[in-house]
Amino acid sequence: MKEPLAFRMRPKLLDEIVGQKHLVGDNGVLRKCVENNMLFSMIFFGPPGTGKTTLAMVMANELNMQYRLFNAVTSNKKDLEKIFEEARFYPGLVVIVDEVHRLNKDKQDLLLPYIEDGSINMIGATTSNPYYSINPAIRSRCQLLEVKALSHDDVIIATNRAIEAKEGLDNCCLFAEEAIETIATLSNGDIRYALSLLEILSMVSQEKEVTVEIVKEYAKVPNSSMSATDDGHYDAVSGFQKSIRGSDVNAALYYLARLISANDMDSIERRLLVIAYEDIGLANPAACARTVSAIDASKRVGFPEAQIILANAVIDLALSPKSRSACEAISTAMKEVNSSAYQVPKYLRLTPVGLEEIDSYDYARKDIWHKIQYLPDEIKDKEYYDPNTNSSYESQLAKNYGEIKKTKRTNQLRKLK
Repeated sequence: MKEPLAFRMRPKLLDEIVGQKHLVGDNGVLRKCVENNMLFSMIFFGPPGTGKTTLAMVMANELNMQYRLFNAVTSNKKDLEKIFEEARFYPGLVVIVDEVHRLNKDKQDLLLPYIEDGSINMIGATTSNPYYSINPAIRSRCQLLEVKALSHDDVIIATNRAIEAKEGLDNCCLFAEEAIETIATLSNGDIRYALSLLEILSMVSQEKEVTVEIVKEYAKVPNSSMSATDDGHYDAVSGFQKSIRGSDVNAALYYLARLISANDMDSIERRLLVIAYEDIGLANPAACARTVSAIDASKRVGFPEAQIILANAVIDLALSPKSRSACEAISTAMKEVNSSAYQVPKYLRLTPVGLEEIDSYDYARKDIWHKIQYLPDEIKDKEYYDPNTNSSYESQLAKNYGEIKKTKRTNQLRKLK
């Protein structure tokens, strides 16, 4: 049986790589490695189908180095031990680790000393952000290199090359220019997706010209380059929150749809709650409460009907007045706590020692509670809350706050009494 087209068209040399000029161009780090006949451990990170594993294999080929493939999920410790044994005969053996972010602690502990002393050159590949997903011990021993999604033009170049190459389709059928453009658009920078679609189209064309209509018939859903665990997903979550914060209701609904298409209810629910209280907050507390209700309802009905409920919540939040005053207030307070340590005033402590009754906090004197100083002396005049007055609710809070501040607070409880 023939290997898949994407496998057959896998480049073997740097000059055959499409895109990634920042890595393989004249001044690219991988080009310099080949020119200087040296290699170091590295981790390629980027979207699916952008050639991370291919780049690793090309580097080994270009430098005439032996390499072994290791999958962090399916391979085991015994497989690693075999690789280490081989490394005795091939110093600097290249170990290409797919799904490197999934390495468990046992495998990491085995790898670290071999990476450290250069017995092996590990080249990891991951779709996750290595700054969050890769163990710091591994990360500190590797260079992190981003592999970017291919541009529209890059995908067209690779597609045409696959149509013409002998090891590819060898011009077995004709593709209309518009059809190739459509394939590139649908692939969303994922060359593997583009070549897989190309192979299917060549098989079903029956020696007819492949048109845009045929492409659309066999590619019902465009490639979103997103699952609930990769960086495309986290980018969509980021776009989701920022769109609501920026009151762009249409963008917010678009990113909601992307998250729904990944069937990731957990992230949608969590992000909506954070958005409600971080970005809308005191400007519209009722919207925060409605969001909680919407999340509860969406959990009860599940997808696909939940999308209607979630859309209501997103529109509500996107078009609501915004206030980050509570978020900024607690952030400022946290910075204070993390930078300095102050004692709680004695009269506020749960069981103050050596304090006379006249100087202690009186639970019965509500008439003086608002006159008492509650902050430590060193920061007694600090203000963390800065009201946002773009809504009637928080404007009222700001008014109350202003009235309260007119009263001079004191730590002399004896005088107050």
